[in-house]
Amino acid sequence: MKPGSYAQHEDQEDRGSPRPPRPSRRPWVVGVSGASGTPYAAAVLRALLAAGESVDLVVSRASRLTLLDETGIAFRDAHWRDDLRSWLARGADGKPDRFGPEGLDLDGVRHWGAGDLAAGPSSGSYPVQGMLIVPASTACVAGVALGLSKDLLQRAASVTLKERRKLVVAVRETPLNGQTLKHLVTLDEAGAVVLPASPAFYAGATHIQDLVDFVAGRVLDAAGVPHRLYRRWEGELGGSRGD
Repeated sequence: MKPGSYAQHEDQEDRGSPRPPRPSRRPWVVGVSGASGTPYAAAVLRALLAAGESVDLVVSRASRLTLLDETGIAFRDAHWRDDLRSWLARGADGKPDRFGPEGLDLDGVRHWGAGDLAAGPSSGSYPVQGMLIVPASTACVAGVALGLSKDLLQRAASVTLKERRKLVVAVRETPLNGQTLKHLVTLDEAGAVVLPASPAFYAGATHIQDLVDFVAGRVLDAAGVPHRLYRRWEGELGGSRGD
């Protein structure tokens, strides 16, 4: 064995004090594409953090334009934490202070630049639970279905599929043309959950936020993350009218 070799170093460590345990962080990768529907992404992120989950966030370049248009928030890599906090505090109705700071602990969030193809989620050896793309544009759907990996969002989704991890694609577009439908079938056949951003009304929605939370809740249902975002169907007609 050569002096200073890795194996020798390992033997020395084994003879000494025990190694500290490796970090157990296994985040959900949340990808935000350029489709309209940034309130859906905000609702999913808030619920993941409320459930105690860690998040690796990838915000595409196109989605930053949509976010600016829908909320007035400019998402900047250098100030991502402040910008994310402002985004998550905003309700679907546009009110900037709908969600208070007590539910916005960002310690569990790690942000990766959309162009960083050397980021953790670009490798299958990086430990994650799965990936949620909310919302998913048709361009994003096509890129993932075709395996283009043109940015980190698409690359992370391709890695999620090849590693047989959970991938939920909340597509937000209407109407859908034949080519997009073929891409969605491809994703379904590859093991992804195709989840249209289609709110339901049986949960008794009385506010736009209720409709947004329903879609976010269905995304989390598909991922297996517990939440209390909407009233579940219990087999009783009229239950949505409340108490």
